[in-house]
Amino acid sequence: MLIASAGEAHTGALRETLTGLGDAPPPPSGDNDGPMPQALRLRAMTARDFARAGVGLLFIAGYVFLDWASYIHPLYGLNITPWNPAPAIGLLFILRSGVAGAVPLFVAILIGEAWVRGLPTPLPATIALALLLTGGYTAMGVLLRRRFPDGGVFDDRRGLLAWVSIVAVGTLLTTLAFVSAVALAGMIPASGWVDAMIRFWIGDGVGILVAMPLLWVLSEPRGRALLRTAIARWETAGYLLLALVALWIAFRIGAEADFKYFYVLFLPIVWAAAREGLAGAVVSAALVQIGIISAVQLLGYQAATVLELQMLALVLALVGFFLGVAVDEQRRVSNELRHTLRLAAAGEMAGALAHELNQPLTALSAYGMACQQLLEEGDEGGRLRDVIGRMVSESFRAAEVVRRLRDFFRTGATRLEPLAVADLVAMAAAPFQERARRDHTVLTIPSAPATMLLADRMQLEVVLRNLLSNAFDAVAVAPSGARWVRVAAESESGNRVCIKVEDSGPGISGPDASRIFEPFHSDKSSGLGLGLAISRAIVEAHGGNLWAEAADHGVFKLVLPLEREAAHVAG
Repeated sequence: MLIASAGEAHTGALRETLTGLGDAPPPPSGDNDGPMPQALRLRAMTARDFARAGVGLLFIAGYVFLDWASYIHPLYGLNITPWNPAPAIGLLFILRSGVAGAVPLFVAILIGEAWVRGLPTPLPATIALALLLTGGYTAMGVLLRRRFPDGGVFDDRRGLLAWVSIVAVGTLLTTLAFVSAVALAGMIPASGWVDAMIRFWIGDGVGILVAMPLLWVLSEPRGRALLRTAIARWETAGYLLLALVALWIAFRIGAEADFKYFYVLFLPIVWAAAREGLAGAVVSAALVQIGIISAVQLLGYQAATVLELQMLALVLALVGFFLGVAVDEQRRVSNELRHTLRLAAAGEMAGALAHELNQPLTALSAYGMACQQLLEEGDEGGRLRDVIGRMVSESFRAAEVVRRLRDFFRTGATRLEPLAVADLVAMAAAPFQERARRDHTVLTIPSAPATMLLADRMQLEVVLRNLLSNAFDAVAVAPSGARWVRVAAESESGNRVCIKVEDSGPGISGPDASRIFEPFHSDKSSGLGLGLAISRAIVEAHGGNLWAEAADHGVFKLVLPLEREAAHVAG
């Protein structure tokens, strides 16, 4: 709670405090430079100073608390431990406030040395080491600030790799400088230099890599919203329960077998990352880390064993982060693809909508001319009112068509209405009559059964027109006299109707019969390969199926539920 409060306050007023002092406008001159404006300016500066001091104190308290909570298995009484998450909040503070955050960070490190460790080295040496650590953490924070200028958490694999690289290299260099300094000062024996290097690097690395993403997310409004959404789901309790079971297996059963069952801890992290993305991975990795530290403390493991477990925990966390980022990227791409498909579908619907708008617009033109003629004849009675009423009705009809297009663009919404199968086939095939005569193609439309659908007429017209357009393109390669297209509707058992579109084209092979419905798969040089994918999506949204049959000529079948069955599906 303390950490989250510090992050929230810092992202608000303090950000303006830290950056606004250098950009403050010059003091007013002339009549405005009196006692009252000066007093107001002093009051504003005092408020900013108090805000900055308050956030700094919150940060120092959070840093010292984490330092105290993680001070386990110290090496030579120094802050060389197998788990050190305190630098994570320090990096986050530098990331948000810039170099100005180095001073509170230095104070926090000094207080930690005095209160948590009781000044294990002389005061001058403690100050020098605190300055060294402050410089290392500040350098890492500045690099992170340049890589993530908006202060947001990494949201793709490239950002994750950059973050891991900065933290890994930065902690390694800081470790090298710190351990070398304490070795030269005689605080650790020369023979313990390598052991101290490994412990300090692993402790800082694990602490930052596991804790910083959680603190990062908690300090962002968007991150907090994602966490609230994730926590509100029932699966979160499942992650927690699975994590507890995995920890029990790893430390109760696995401890007797040299932790051979430690891999079960992957299960809660992978599950959470696969379902909730990065937010789930961050929370589950933090829970597992806390569980590991709690277990090793309760069971009294030696420092060497804790170090090995921390290295495994680091692998767990990174695998979860990579999986979570990949899941988030896949969802973003999926949403973008759905939006693209929706736009493409709207483009496919343009032909049907143009046909729909043509009738009311033509009627409006005719009624307008009739009104003009009636006015010229001096008729201002019932006939004029009747014609005006019809104009209003046609305008409403045109507006409804446009509204449906707008709704489809925004949400993909459909409007279901009773529709005769025969009318659907006739309206979809009507625009192809002229093309059939022009291309010397025989277009056959047998009588359709007297059945009704509950469907969006314009969307199903798009499907049939797309199938007919493909059929006419397919027969274009056939010699004149051998070109034919047939559209037939037949009732099927189970309250369904099958609309079959056949043509004399070359047909489709077995492997291509399913591949042609994949997005961006097209045999046309100018095609996007979205028509059949969109058509299948529209048909499935109506509770039906669309497929192609492998044959020596083109065969597409569209099966739709009849009105009663469709009403049940829609409900």
